[in-house]
Amino acid sequence: MAFTADINKFEFGEAYHPAFAGKRVLITGSGKDGGIGQALALAAAANGAASVGVHFHSSYRDGFDLVDAIRDRGVDAFALQADVTSLSDLWASRSYIIEHMGGKCPDIIVCNSGLSEKGYRFGRALPEKEGESRAERRVRVRQSFMDNLHESRLVMDTKIQGFVSWTHLWAGEAVYHKNPLQLVYVSSMQAIEPGMAVPGYVVANWAVLRLPEILRVNLGSASEMVSACCIMFPFIRTGMTEAYADNPKVFGRWQSRMLETHEAAQSMAQLLMRPADELDLGNFKLGVSGEPDDIRLAWSRIRLEVQEDALDWGP
Repeated sequence: MAFTADINKFEFGEAYHPAFAGKRVLITGSGKDGGIGQALALAAAANGAASVGVHFHSSYRDGFDLVDAIRDRGVDAFALQADVTSLSDLWASRSYIIEHMGGKCPDIIVCNSGLSEKGYRFGRALPEKEGESRAERRVRVRQSFMDNLHESRLVMDTKIQGFVSWTHLWAGEAVYHKNPLQLVYVSSMQAIEPGMAVPGYVVANWAVLRLPEILRVNLGSASEMVSACCIMFPFIRTGMTEAYADNPKVFGRWQSRMLETHEAAQSMAQLLMRPADELDLGNFKLGVSGEPDDIRLAWSRIRLEVQEDALDWGP
């Protein structure tokens, strides 16, 4: 069985129930065992959600095991396999989700799907190899160039195209059915504090920060039906980051240790306890301070402000 989480760690007490109590929650990218999406699904299920949709693309074994674990606790849950970049998959999932949520639309959608990059020397030439001919070097450089950009494209398509598509569909459903919807986009601290060698990841997570405002402008007077915000998590121990958990060079400039998934999920529940209109259009960063055995977590609001300066050398 591909399920290793300790569900008890996701029971946060009655004080956190308002975040999920009685709500229909859909979380994209929640199938992978040990991932952030799984943690958020468990947090919803363990704190009063009426229904939990577990979405995955390829992690179907983990996803089904998560659904079983949630159902074992007496909470309604269902699995959804879809490629978030496939419009046909997206449209086909619409009626399936509504059916499994008792004929109603989701109340909360957490757009969490995302990929990481192995990393590459962005904007820099590959080092030469001793004894390598010019022809061999050209081939190696070209192949590396194509592989790097293909990797970045997958990362950006999953985050940007995927989030835009899900927003377009479910915001429309919320407005049509007059069912208030809260959208939460999972970004990253690296959107505002870029890390080395992950250009596609940084660009994708930066783009996500503009989605709430774009949505509000397009909805106009109907924007009262849909609220949207972004969250920026610090480094969290998952299957994708486990290899770096003990390497302070990777994350040490931000925090003394990686967060565990249940710690991140509890902080998310704390944020969602605030009124939806208070969170609307906000970009919220989870900060970590303190020593490894005594960390402190706190949310802050990040403001993206555009400043225009007149130039004296203009026409």
